[in-house]
Amino acid sequence: QVQLVESGGGLVQPGGSLRLSCAASGSIFSIYNMGWYRQAPGKQRELVAIIITSSGSTNYVDSVKGRFTISRDNAKNTVYLQMNSLKSEDTAVYYCKVEYRSPDTGQRLVSWGQGTQVTVSS
Repeated sequence: QVQLVESGGGLVQPGGSLRLSCAASGSIFSIYNMGWYRQAPGKQRELVAIIITSSGSTNYVDSVKGRFTISRDNAKNTVYLQMNSLKSEDTAVYYCKVEYRSPDTGQRLVSWGQGTQVTVSS
């Protein structure tokens, strides 16, 4: 129902910036929240940032606070992750995630993007 297409990953030097985009299509009228997760080699996937639809509230993992900003463009049905002052520790595959209400059953469902590689290296 809800398909997420990610873009914006790539190679960047330490201290540089990247902006990740995640475009949603399908049943997108009842989205509870959208967020970004990341998974580095040998590590578990962790929440990086999330934005709550109803309140507009945002939350971030401590390690990215002050450097990353999550935002959403309702007109474009797209969520962004602006990443500044990137560090080597930020290297990971970044995944977009959406929680939404099924229009058929009312269930709270989850969709994931395909992942986009972010590599921070000199």
